[in-house]
Amino acid sequence: MNQVQLHSKPQKSKTHINGVENLIRQMLKKQRAPFMIIRRCVLERQYRRFRKCLPEVTPYYAIKANPHPSIVKTFVKLGANFDVASAAEMKQVIRLGASPGKVIFANTIKTEADIITARRRRVRLMTFDNEPELYKIAKQYPKAHVLVRIKVANEGSVIELSLKFGADPEHAFFLLKKAKALGLKPMGVSFHVGSQSTNVENYLQAIEISAGIFKEAKKSGMPLKILDIGGGFPIQHFDNEIGINFERMASQIRHQMKALFDRNVKFMAEPGRFLVGPAGILVTQVIGRTFRNNKNYYYLNEGIYGAFSGMVFDHCKYEFKTLRRGQKFLSALAGPTCDSFDTLAMNEEVPELYVGDVVYVKNIGAYSTASATMGFNGFPPAKIVMV
Repeated sequence: MNQVQLHSKPQKSKTHINGVENLIRQMLKKQRAPFMIIRRCVLERQYRRFRKCLPEVTPYYAIKANPHPSIVKTFVKLGANFDVASAAEMKQVIRLGASPGKVIFANTIKTEADIITARRRRVRLMTFDNEPELYKIAKQYPKAHVLVRIKVANEGSVIELSLKFGADPEHAFFLLKKAKALGLKPMGVSFHVGSQSTNVENYLQAIEISAGIFKEAKKSGMPLKILDIGGGFPIQHFDNEIGINFERMASQIRHQMKALFDRNVKFMAEPGRFLVGPAGILVTQVIGRTFRNNKNYYYLNEGIYGAFSGMVFDHCKYEFKTLRRGQKFLSALAGPTCDSFDTLAMNEEVPELYVGDVVYVKNIGAYSTASATMGFNGFPPAKIVMV
């Protein structure tokens, strides 16, 4: 199959930009920067967008992207399911209203204590990718429902997840048979093409490989019922970014699933960034400035150890915007800590800024505050404010 070129949507209108900046100005009257605005309407829009483009696929929100209680509650109200990776995440989503039947324990390596918690909380569906894990599950949670996670191509993804997880596809059927022999219920196959994946071919190949496993299982009298296509669905981080078109990607994925699977197979996915990323706007302010290395150098009150942590852990790049207008100059942006590593950009084009001026970033709702260090150097991460 040939890789399909995916094109970006048109540039955001000035009306949209003014709307975002008006919101920031309103929030600054009530909140001290830094803070993260999470727009509930965007969470709802992204959820409905996913359901519209992939109607056969049940989305399980991967709360690691952003576990803020108000975000989880919003998705509970929308009827979403949830992907958790630990007992703590499991307890959180259930406490906030999620039904245990709408939760998947999607970590292929689990502690025995967490498996026991899953049993006690009646979270039956979970993933695995190796034989020793099956023995743990069988011992602590007899009759649990399991999906074998396979290793698939992650080409073109910002974060490659098959380096750490996934059984070789040729071993998948053996592992499913082993699960059945141990008294577990083999339900199907899962995969993950990597995070922020712009290469639709990864999905198409993984679906084809999974279909082969389903056929092998059916021939052996062990029909499977669930295909979990994971997460990794991309979003735009820059207004003029090229290569992101979820609608076109979803159409190809949907076509592949229909072509290769029976109607009785249930499909699920684990979107995180796609659902919550576009909802976030990080608002920071300049707390200091100097001129060094022949450029303006601005210090912000949020940095790498806070809500910009995604620049390290998620390899994410952001578009820095300002409320101030005027001629732009090559500048550097840095965070507030006493660590030179806490540098955000060395060659950013921004207007001349002064202490108190606002620098903001859109599309930063995922893998930002969630992975921030709590209080390094005495600076707490940005507060999340739902609107």
